[in-house]
Amino acid sequence: MSGNVTALCWDPGQRVLFSGSSDHSIIMWDIGGRKGTAIELQGHNEKVQGLCYAPHTRQLISCSSDGGIVIWNMDLTRQETPEWLDSDLCQKCEQPFFWNFKQMWDSKTIGLRQHHCRKCGQAVCGKCSAKRSTIPLMGFEFEVRVCDSCHESITDEDRAPTATFHDSKHSIVYMHYEPTTGWLLTSGADKVVKLWDMTPVVS
Repeated sequence: MSGNVTALCWDPGQRVLFSGSSDHSIIMWDIGGRKGTAIELQGHNEKVQGLCYAPHTRQLISCSSDGGIVIWNMDLTRQETPEWLDSDLCQKCEQPFFWNFKQMWDSKTIGLRQHHCRKCGQAVCGKCSAKRSTIPLMGFEFEVRVCDSCHESITDEDRAPTATFHDSKHSIVYMHYEPTTGWLLTSGADKVVKLWDMTPVVS
């Protein structure tokens, strides 16, 4: 998480803390498990403004300043995103990155820009990571850069969404969910308050 924390909610059953950020991401902090695991969820295009948890269905509701409402299925075994590895060379084709002056001089080649595969974390060049894919169990509901070998290993089943997306048609600044009735209240920067029956999607 690289932005400011803009929203928090707590799952008392699993003892998990969810934090939303201005960098569009949500982090699921496993506090109860005491293992220090943190799962990243990427499903918003703007600042996360609110988070609510529905414990009876194990679903997370998040909203963002662009009006997006996302319903996340948290009744799944999710995977941590790997740490990004450091390297002076592409870890696939071994071409030097642009700061590796010695290797560029020795091989008489121009250095390449460094990227990272979101699935394995390896440092790779653009040629070796030209493909993109969703990886929902790692929290990537939108397509992200992956290396060629990881792209080949991702199946259609791996790409199955774990969230649903809804448009509130206003810039949400606050939300509240009432699990007993299934109603979601949102208020927007447009001074409009909306009441949503969430029972068709939170169930």
